Amino acid sequence: MGEELDIRYTRVFDVSYLRQWLQDPEVLRWFSMSSEQEIEQAIACWMNFSRYNASLTAVIGRVPCGIATLFLPPYKKVAHHCLFKICVDPKYQRKGVGSALIKNIKHLAKTQFNFESVHAEVFDGNPLIPLLKKFDFHEFARQEYYVKTKDRYFARVLLEAKL
Repeated sequence: MGEELDIRYTRVFDVSYLRQWLQDPEVLRWFSMSSEQEIEQAIACWMNFSRYNASLTAVIGRVPCGIATLFLPPYKKVAHHCLFKICVDPKYQRKGVGSALIKNIKHLAKTQFNFESVHAEVFDGNPLIPLLKKFDFHEFARQEYYVKTKDRYFARVLLEAKL
């Protein structure tokens, strides 16, 4: 990669990078959103958690190249686990950015929020699945025909990592 990778808390101005990545059709195909309005709603939700230091941004040369966010649960009874989402700039995929974000978001979940586990929700075939498994995520549920594209259905795969 050349320049050093750093991980920091997500800042409000990182939103423009997340928006840019999610507007890339090759990135967007692995997320549920399909319209500009849906993307904006999802981004607002993601960025909301940065107010609680529950989101991390990977930067190279001060430029964001990936974001991972813990979606904090609103209820005490389920405050022992949470969902997380990750998005990496296509230019930096398969270069260690996703690995660094997953490692750090798991650490944040355990040490700052005292979670016992974190979950990821992905579509079957997502290239993120082998990386999640590398970081001790295990499939615990699958919902066939969850998402429908023009001519194809995809299963939703839920994975969990114990902390």
